[in-house]
Amino acid sequence: MSDIQRSLEVIDKSLKDVQERREKLIKGTRDVVMSCSKSIVALHHGQIDDAKSKMEEAKTMLEEFRKYAKEDLYRYISVAEQELVEAYALRAVMENTPIPSMQDLDVTGPSYLTGLLDCVGEIKRLVYDRMRSGNEKDAEKLFATMEEIYNAIYPFAVYDNIVSGLRKKLDVARILIEDIRAVVTEENRRKALIDAIDGLDRRS
Repeated sequence: MSDIQRSLEVIDKSLKDVQERREKLIKGTRDVVMSCSKSIVALHHGQIDDAKSKMEEAKTMLEEFRKYAKEDLYRYISVAEQELVEAYALRAVMENTPIPSMQDLDVTGPSYLTGLLDCVGEIKRLVYDRMRSGNEKDAEKLFATMEEIYNAIYPFAVYDNIVSGLRKKLDVARILIEDIRAVVTEENRRKALIDAIDGLDRRS
């Protein structure tokens, strides 16, 4: 057997391994993302136990897929990691507990940053829900959490060329925050006007 032939067989074996792992990751991480998405929906519907179950399921699946990803295919699990961070962060915000660390969730730094930014959009939904139910105090607290996450991550914008999509997610988060700020400001003005009218009525 020639040196060329031996080299080609080694290459063929290596590439087959990569291809098989890639196919497993594409299908498997899709299931992880689906479980995380369902857990977020369950959280918004108050189905906490169901949400926790799906999140733990997703976390366990991710641990298994990391074995296939290794270093060469790690990019294939980054989206799944982002979704996991988003789900766990939302749960922590809703339960008023500390958001899990990167180490707690066993995810990469880029996945942690982008997952937290994605969570800002989910918190916005909570803010609107609290405002509709007349719970302004909770709404303001949640809004403060949105700002806290954004302000903490904003300095990392300088790494946009390393962390894919970071700048875009920061821009989206900023727009969401400004939307809420405008609504809260308008609501406060409306209440001030009503209070002023009530005061006039009482004096007349």
